[in-house]
Amino acid sequence: MIYISTFLNGLTIAGYLFLMALGLNLSFGLMNIVNMSHGTMYLAGGFIGWTVLSKTGSWFLGLLMAGASMGVFAFVEDLLFLRRARGNMTMETLITLSISIIGADLIVGIFSGRTRQVKIPKLLQGAFPVGDFYFPKYNLFIILFAVFFGIIFWFVLKKTKIGMIIRAGVDDQEIVSTLGFDIKLLFSAIFTLSGILAGIAGMIGGTFQNLVSGQDSSVMVYTLLIVIIGGMGSFEGAIFGSLIIGMAFTFGSLLAPQFSQFFLFAPVAIVLVFSPRGIFGKGR
Repeated sequence: MIYISTFLNGLTIAGYLFLMALGLNLSFGLMNIVNMSHGTMYLAGGFIGWTVLSKTGSWFLGLLMAGASMGVFAFVEDLLFLRRARGNMTMETLITLSISIIGADLIVGIFSGRTRQVKIPKLLQGAFPVGDFYFPKYNLFIILFAVFFGIIFWFVLKKTKIGMIIRAGVDDQEIVSTLGFDIKLLFSAIFTLSGILAGIAGMIGGTFQNLVSGQDSSVMVYTLLIVIIGGMGSFEGAIFGSLIIGMAFTFGSLLAPQFSQFFLFAPVAIVLVFSPRGIFGKGR
């Protein structure tokens, strides 16, 4: 039964990491930006959601504000900084890295660096029996939320006109521009969406594992590993990579805690040897 429990916990971690990876994958795949501030958006969104929860008592309002605030933050970051460096990958990476460092310091300054426990809403408290153990309702919520969001996003990406434009932009930005679509507006929308997803993931993940200063770096590493495994700009890759990292983290911690980091990076090394662009990655 311990392996079933570990498997379900791996699905839970994969669930909120999927939200992170999806946003980063889109901005990376479409805009060719390695957004190093993505982890900071995760942590800032979590702290903002915690603040709203503390003031209003509503976890779901905190979730909404976490996503909305980081969406606004991402839009402003793109509008004021990234547009000026568009096409210069080195400059874009330095800009997002600088924002990440400044943001991390601001989070410590504003929230004093203490660990915050985000209270699970009453609706999702408790657990239900699964064989000989009990599985938390909140963990199931994370899994179902990720599945629901994944289905919605798949439908938009695969079955709608805007999804067609996004997929075309991932493959060839120049063609999308020549067809008359505003590529700047598309870039801003995608980057804003990535911020919203990071903020939502911060509130969900912070409720699952608490909010800790420095957590932005570890979550950012996990998200980058997912993108590397799955492939840049790939929706399927975000799903597959999230599952691999989630399972590697939980089973690695169970079977050999002293080698937990090895279990995380070993799949990345194997994938890079046989498929340098990731399992579902496409060349440009």
